[in-house]
Amino acid sequence: MKNFINQVNSYFLRKVNYMTIKQANIITTLIIFLFTIIFAYLLIKENYSDYERALYEEQHSEIISLSIQQQHDEKQKKLKTLLVKNTLAIATLSFILFAIMLGLYKIFNTLIQRDMQAFLDFFKASAYNNQVMNPNDIFFKEFKIMVGYANNMVETINEQKTTLKELNLGLEERVKKKTAALELMNKNLQEEKKFSEEILKSQKEFLRYTVHETNTPLSVILTSIELFVMKNQKDRQLSKIEAAVKNIFNIYDDLSYLVKKDQVEYPKVAVDIGAFVNSRIDFFEEVAQLSKIQFNFTPHSKNVYVYFNETKLQRVIDNTITNAIKYTLPNEMVRIIIKQEGAFIDISVASKSKTIKDTEKIFDAYYREEERREGFGIGLRLVKTICDEEGILITTESNSEQTSFTYRFKMMGK
Repeated sequence: MKNFINQVNSYFLRKVNYMTIKQANIITTLIIFLFTIIFAYLLIKENYSDYERALYEEQHSEIISLSIQQQHDEKQKKLKTLLVKNTLAIATLSFILFAIMLGLYKIFNTLIQRDMQAFLDFFKASAYNNQVMNPNDIFFKEFKIMVGYANNMVETINEQKTTLKELNLGLEERVKKKTAALELMNKNLQEEKKFSEEILKSQKEFLRYTVHETNTPLSVILTSIELFVMKNQKDRQLSKIEAAVKNIFNIYDDLSYLVKKDQVEYPKVAVDIGAFVNSRIDFFEEVAQLSKIQFNFTPHSKNVYVYFNETKLQRVIDNTITNAIKYTLPNEMVRIIIKQEGAFIDISVASKSKTIKDTEKIFDAYYREEERREGFGIGLRLVKTICDEEGILITTESNSEQTSFTYRFKMMGK
């Protein structure tokens, strides 16, 4: 039953969701008037029923004489007169009750409307100022309690507005200070950037000049060594000088490539990979011997070609070979193998050395696992850069038995 009543209430509220107070007053007045009419009708009907019963009883009494008949007629007239008077009295009383009920309803409804209007005016005004509502202006006790809640709500909102305003002002001030600090920082950064660019430009110019000027004396030294060896027997000291010069040549070639790579184009040509690797092994043979290391070169069974720039290829091969010479244990062998894998050519350089702890980090610039080793730590980084540019896959493996670097080139014509 309770659920049914709740459903009816919900249905009624949905249907009259947009009813105004004026419309509700009209409907309520009509309902009171209707119930008054019904009340009057029921009283009059009951009075008329009593009248009919009285007449019926008179008509079924004993045979009456003429005089008694006259008395009967007079009595009937009196009953009719009484019926009319009672009917008028009932109707008058009903309308008096209706007027009293309607008056009381109007009075209380006016008071309710006044209280509601006071709330509406209060909420409308509180959006623009910080006024509170006076409970003495409200008639009903329930609305007086609501005044306290409304005042507390408005006070809380005003406090929050004041707090937000203060926060906003403080935030604006902090933003201004932060902006000024960032502008100053940006200005300093711009100056530092300009200074760094000037230093970098100077370094590049110095490096370019140094590389250019280094080429001639290195070439003269190597040529002089070759001429001396042609006329005289090579001794150990001369071999050390030649190995040192070749190491310097490798560093020179790295620096020369780094200086020129953004200004010079490096065209690709067909390169016989076996002959090219063999020529670089011959170049570093003297360096390997002084380090008590030997090369074991296993070329491909036939001539295979790759489409690659020779300068870039030389940087990859030279840095890998010099790295192997540097880290291979004494009296061990550096094995260089060229083999075909489908449409690819793999060049593998392997030797026994100390295990590389991080095979990925060794390609980072200036990284060396052994700080005591000589070098700038840029050789393998340069190799990685060239391989990334040309799409060459590098595979590095290192354990207690062997450390290997394998480069996969796409074979020309495949």
